[in-house]
Amino acid sequence: MMKKKIFGAMAMALTLLVTACGQGAAGAGTTTGTDTAQSTDATADSKPAAGGDYTIKMSTQLSEGSPFVDGFNAWAEAVKEKTDGHVTIEVYPSAALGSDEDVIEQALQGANVAVLTDCGRMGNYVKEMGILNAAYFADSYEEMQKFMETDTFKGWTDELETQHGIKILNFGWCDGFRHFLTNKPIHSPEDLKGVLIRTPGADVWSKSIESLGATPVSTVGWADVYNAVQTKTIDGAEGQTSASYPAALYEVLDYMDQTGHILLMNGIIVGEKYWETIPEEYQNIIIEECAKAATDASKVVAENAAANEAKMAEAGMTIIPPEEIDIEAFRKASEKAYEELGFTELRAELYKKIGKE
Repeated sequence: MMKKKIFGAMAMALTLLVTACGQGAAGAGTTTGTDTAQSTDATADSKPAAGGDYTIKMSTQLSEGSPFVDGFNAWAEAVKEKTDGHVTIEVYPSAALGSDEDVIEQALQGANVAVLTDCGRMGNYVKEMGILNAAYFADSYEEMQKFMETDTFKGWTDELETQHGIKILNFGWCDGFRHFLTNKPIHSPEDLKGVLIRTPGADVWSKSIESLGATPVSTVGWADVYNAVQTKTIDGAEGQTSASYPAALYEVLDYMDQTGHILLMNGIIVGEKYWETIPEEYQNIIIEECAKAATDASKVVAENAAANEAKMAEAGMTIIPPEEIDIEAFRKASEKAYEELGFTELRAELYKKIGKE
């Protein structure tokens, strides 16, 4: 018999996201990681085409049907209109251009690519930035926005640009809370012992998921989770509803365990080498329209969350709400990752800056 347990607390949190996401973190956020998709080297197309036109290839591991993919298409349409067709953004979902690592490397080499990424991934370049993707770091979008407005965060983004050649277009793509997706019910960290969970390919992700009791697997891309579960390469994953529903993971996984362990903020980055070839007037339009699209897509994520959970439940997935999970035990377990990453003092510093006890 199909089961359906949709809880009120998360719905309230997502309602807050709808309001807060209206202030997306502009131009200072799956789920990502290495996958088996063939990498496409876009370097040959990185120079302006005849007539002074510019093309940006927007890469994401998210599949068609994701609010963010829809948001990228809306961004592309707005930029094309505002630049009179001189700037084209081509959207490549489902890791069509390769893994996030591959595309980021292409961007650094000067290719005309952009990629949806997160602070954990950017922590591979500026380590401290990864703290925003540590387990239970932030409890709401409002908090996350405050962190991104600190001089500390702005210093990290400046370092990305000046020392690593990474230009952030916008970090306001709010994709909601991440939960475990498994084939057995999870109520405490002990329940995850020996469970192979797919994680994105960044140290902060792996250590955080490991601290929560699971065995992290970072060699599977989000687009490959479905097949990896079927072949028993992994036992499950962790991700946000806006990604797990379009990926139809309810067909191969029986439970969504709503631990809400990470509030996922994504960002769109490009390489400085290619970015500098685009005229400033077009750069401004690209950034402005990216912020608008981020706000709209983030609202859709929040508004659709409960409905997507209901559809997954109707398809047979059991939703285990947080009141049936020992969230405090998970929070306590997450401390190990902060200690191993050297983030304990940094967290205290950032909490102090935003007035969080």
